[in-house]
Amino acid sequence: MSNKPKDVPVYLFTGFLEGGKTKFIQETLEDKRFCNGEKTLLLVCEEGEEEYAPEQFASDTVQIRVVEDQNGLTRENLEKWLAETKAERVVVEYNGMWMLDVLYNAMPENWMVYQEFMFADSATFLSYNSNMRQLVYDKLKSAELVVFNRFDEKTMDKMAFHKIVRGASRRADIAYEAKNGKVVYDDIEDPLPFDLNAPIVEIGDDDFALFYRDMADEPKKYDGKTVRFKCRALVRKKLPANCFVVGRHVMTCCVEDIQFAALVCQWDKADTVKDDSWMILTAKVSFKFHRAYNRRGPVLSYISAESCEAPEQPVATFY
Repeated sequence: MSNKPKDVPVYLFTGFLEGGKTKFIQETLEDKRFCNGEKTLLLVCEEGEEEYAPEQFASDTVQIRVVEDQNGLTRENLEKWLAETKAERVVVEYNGMWMLDVLYNAMPENWMVYQEFMFADSATFLSYNSNMRQLVYDKLKSAELVVFNRFDEKTMDKMAFHKIVRGASRRADIAYEAKNGKVVYDDIEDPLPFDLNAPIVEIGDDDFALFYRDMADEPKKYDGKTVRFKCRALVRKKLPANCFVVGRHVMTCCVEDIQFAALVCQWDKADTVKDDSWMILTAKVSFKFHRAYNRRGPVLSYISAESCEAPEQPVATFY
């Protein structure tokens, strides 16, 4: 018989002050379809003007713990509170000024995020994004649903909000909630800026980051495709014979998170590649297990290449 502890589902609500997190959680816990006697630990990491009304919850099995400082968000405390409340699940109202890694690093191994929602006040969201982009991106990158409250279609441009969300995630659903409670879901299409049905898929200099992420999200649609893009070539001794690395540095939200987005390219003349050189590479994509990273992933098969100068913006971005 396994001694592995039972998984604890975590329902995570992120966003910033006055974004509507407390109101939504309150309404959720008043709903018998969600709150029907299950022992629930409600972790409140941010206290705004709106307060909880536990007497209105659909069940008296919800217990609240307030986390006043992110230093209190430790694995020991989370395990202690779960044991004290004998909770079967956890609802978290997260502080928008804390990075999500603080929570993820503290969560016990058997705590699993089942759903993650982000809430934002439409009147302040664009300002938050301009001044605190890293915090905004941190909350958008893994959210399943992003809700913009107090949205005024007459004075606000959906596309401005849509682009920011899509710069962090192509998977999140987006909802716009008006002051009267009417909710409209985002239906703006995001066609890829390159033609996947072309004999050679041409990836523009400004589109590498999107191409790299889209291929990671939906690998099957790239399998067998021939692609052409500008990249840096790197020679690494640890790679298998006849392989080199291509890619570009990608910035997702800010300078601090720039990382090299690498792809393995196979060529029987890989030893002729000049390290840290720029090229326009044409190659065929396949998904296979490769020893270089001990995992299954995209591998490029070299077709041709030509030397080139670095793009005007060497670091690729999503927007």
